[in-house]
Amino acid sequence: MTSIRRRTFKISAASCSLLCGMCGGAMSQDAAQSTQLPGITVTAPSPIVRRNVTPARTPVRVSRAVPGRNREPAAQPQPTPVAAAPQQGVLPIVTDQFATVTVVPNEEIRREGTAQLGDLLFSKPGITGSTFAPGASSRPIIRGLDVNRVGILENGNNAGGASDLGEDHFVPVDPLATNQVEVIRGPAALRYGSTSIGGVVSATNNRIPDALPLCVTTPFQTYGLPAKAPLAGAEAPACTTVETRTAVNSVDRGVDGGILLDTGGGNFAFHADAYGRKSSDYNIPGYPYLFDQTRPVNGRQPNSAAQADGASIGGSYIFDGGFIGAAITQTDALYHIPGIDGADHLTRIDAHQTKITAKGEYRPDSAAINAVRFWAGATDYRHNEIGLADPADLTTLGVRQTFTNKEQEARVEVQLMPFNARFAEVTTAFGLQAGHQELTAPSPDDPGTLFNGLWDPNRNTREAGYVFNEFKFSEQTKAQIAGRIEHVDLFGSTPNFPADFLPDGNPQTSIARNLNFTPKSGSVGLLQNLPYDLVASITAQYVERAPKPAELFSRGAHDATATFDIGNPNLTIETAKSVEIGLRRATGPLRFEATAYYTRFDNFIFRRLTGVMCDGTFDSCGAPDAELKQAVYSQRNAIFRGGEFQSQLDISQFYGGVWGIENQFDIVRATFTDGTNVPRIPPVRVGGGVFWRDANWLMRVNLLHAFAQNDIALIGETPTAGYNLLKAEISYKTTLDPSWFGAREMIVGLTGNNLLNANFRNSVSYNKDEVLLPGIGVRAFANLKF
Repeated sequence: MTSIRRRTFKISAASCSLLCGMCGGAMSQDAAQSTQLPGITVTAPSPIVRRNVTPARTPVRVSRAVPGRNREPAAQPQPTPVAAAPQQGVLPIVTDQFATVTVVPNEEIRREGTAQLGDLLFSKPGITGSTFAPGASSRPIIRGLDVNRVGILENGNNAGGASDLGEDHFVPVDPLATNQVEVIRGPAALRYGSTSIGGVVSATNNRIPDALPLCVTTPFQTYGLPAKAPLAGAEAPACTTVETRTAVNSVDRGVDGGILLDTGGGNFAFHADAYGRKSSDYNIPGYPYLFDQTRPVNGRQPNSAAQADGASIGGSYIFDGGFIGAAITQTDALYHIPGIDGADHLTRIDAHQTKITAKGEYRPDSAAINAVRFWAGATDYRHNEIGLADPADLTTLGVRQTFTNKEQEARVEVQLMPFNARFAEVTTAFGLQAGHQELTAPSPDDPGTLFNGLWDPNRNTREAGYVFNEFKFSEQTKAQIAGRIEHVDLFGSTPNFPADFLPDGNPQTSIARNLNFTPKSGSVGLLQNLPYDLVASITAQYVERAPKPAELFSRGAHDATATFDIGNPNLTIETAKSVEIGLRRATGPLRFEATAYYTRFDNFIFRRLTGVMCDGTFDSCGAPDAELKQAVYSQRNAIFRGGEFQSQLDISQFYGGVWGIENQFDIVRATFTDGTNVPRIPPVRVGGGVFWRDANWLMRVNLLHAFAQNDIALIGETPTAGYNLLKAEISYKTTLDPSWFGAREMIVGLTGNNLLNANFRNSVSYNKDEVLLPGIGVRAFANLKF
């Protein structure tokens, strides 16, 4: 945050930390405890979940007072001075977590300007994106684990949508309306469910305000959020802040823009935002189709245009001791599916989601309870997969498949006050979670037939309880023990497929299924401070996961992914046993984090291509002219092992700023216990670059090299060539005089992507042999705060 009247307060890393709420998003204040220092309020770490992101040579984030977290009453709410924020471009390292946490702050999101979370995180160590439809549909993949093992949250609530039901489905969380993203791995992910074995991608914004906005005459900057004024039983003056976000992109002729408004007064705070983006078919450096050289492409990826828009309005009642609020959000997207089948059939997806969310926090004046928090949400999602029934007849364009998801979820959590157990200070938090989901995937083709649509309507319910215990043995040594138990009931139906999944002349019948599972999970972790500002961690986890509906009940053509999916109702619980060690340093001229992990899966569930081709019905499987790849959900034991490293070194002062170097490395190796390869695993990647920054400017050049991926599945997967991805960026941020310019803060910049104009394909994508990722492009962006 830019200091007020150039006053800067420097707080040591031991005294200040960035933290995440018990179940909230990145850098949230949900689990904060306030500590008063002269003239400022410092957010101390939560005893259960902490965030200590401390860039070197820059003051750490200092929060303002939040209602109910300072129990001392104030006659009138007074703005509190704020400390300077870390300079943009400083690598954020989280040292107070038991496993690696990747942070993407607001300024980096603005510079990247991607449309999907998978694209935003594509180059982060240990993370990539599915890029099924680059710029339109890309889900994060963490350490080679994808849809059914990676959770996506927005403000602590499930993001909804259908992105976990198919690679072609978009993630309904747009970075244009997001202020920060965290990728949470390890024990902390247990609070969100066993389907987050790989981790949780948590996006945050101010759609449900947790404090009042604060307006001051001197400009300041936060992580995309308005400053927040304290309130302790007194009326606060009215205040309004506005932010605009705009950009243009050369590679796809794309334009995007958004506006965010925060206002409040008295005991009420309100937020509203609206955004939109549109792009045409993106430029590519070469020919996209590896095995068909006959189709014209004219330098662009055919059928890759996209557009999206959304809006949200929310508000909160803020009282002495906490807040309670709600928001309603509408998200719409219309995007095309690239690839041969998508281009031939003009396949596109028209998606709409309405989501209502609520959350709140109460900190009672109690000797036993520190805080009570809740999150709740309801999603109504629907998308139509539109295409030509006959590629030669343009009059056959229509809806080929419809997906719906009606989902409700709620979670409540209680954090107890720390107590002295002699051997350690113990803090306990426990929570309850429940949810219900109804899924449908009908098709207008052949209505009433057994294989109409991807599955019959199915539904599932889930209930869970979890507990976290943290033991603070000393300021240097902490441990955590966590556990979770849940119960899942799934209802659906599936045909009686032959054992070899080939037609045998016998008619298939539909069999109703009523399945239930009770997964149990636990974790232990140790965090140890070492000399030279080093922090070491080690965790061990045992996580059970129940099969998801798509894995159990799929039984038909999925037009957008060009597959004929077959579920397996006999799937059992998947078990993951993991060990992870880490070493991190967040202060000084050298900042780095290194992590190594080993995970053994028993009954690992995966989507296996059989090599058989099908059309719209099971009877067509094996036909010589069929167009859809048969994919069967199967189980085998598997082992994942790998590691990640990233660092940033400030070398010296140069022209009033700091220049330095940075690098990264990640590897994941995944095999079944017979030595064969798990399909669609990211390649080994190594990268590095140079940067220069000062209080206003950031300049960076970075090269990421991905090695060829030849460790592929025996059937249905091809090798992927390596690539070099060169990127450069320059940005400038400054405060402005509102009386002259209207705005009080501005950040503008240029980002160049794939500057070598290299051909590169994503080895984890189902359509990688038909889709090149975008070629050379330049993006210009501007953010203004009023």
